[in-house]
Amino acid sequence: MVLGMSLETFTLIHVVISLVGIASGIIVMYGFFTNRRLDLWTAVFLVTTALTSLTGFLFPFKGVTPGIKLGIISLVVLAVAIVTRYVLHLAWRKTYVIAACMALYFNVFVLVVQSFEKVSALKVLAPTQKEPPFAVAQIAVLLLFVVVTIFAVKRFRQAA
Repeated sequence: MVLGMSLETFTLIHVVISLVGIASGIIVMYGFFTNRRLDLWTAVFLVTTALTSLTGFLFPFKGVTPGIKLGIISLVVLAVAIVTRYVLHLAWRKTYVIAACMALYFNVFVLVVQSFEKVSALKVLAPTQKEPPFAVAQIAVLLLFVVVTIFAVKRFRQAA
């Protein structure tokens, strides 16, 4: 049991929070491309993405895993995004955009990992996640995020 609920219930809540973080992050990225701040969506994205990492630490502990390490890195990146967005009021706009895009990338990275673990058609292609289909999927996601982040930084500028 986790926080007084079954592991299955806790896992479902964690997954829903993660998916809301990913969906709201995509909307925030759209805001970068259209040079709009989308304040409510940004708050939803940052909170749910932080909750994704924080709830990840509440699963039964079986030693320091890659997931725990990624959760720590994600929280550091989120801290940079939150400070540059709310404390510095976008004075470091490029840093904010890069940090926000990195935080979204980490969530999508985990989505791909979990998809290859849980979706039977993908698990058959890469049962140990060391096979080429898994590597190709992760490299494609990384390249997509590098390109999207470059465009987001260029498009999300200060108002004249």
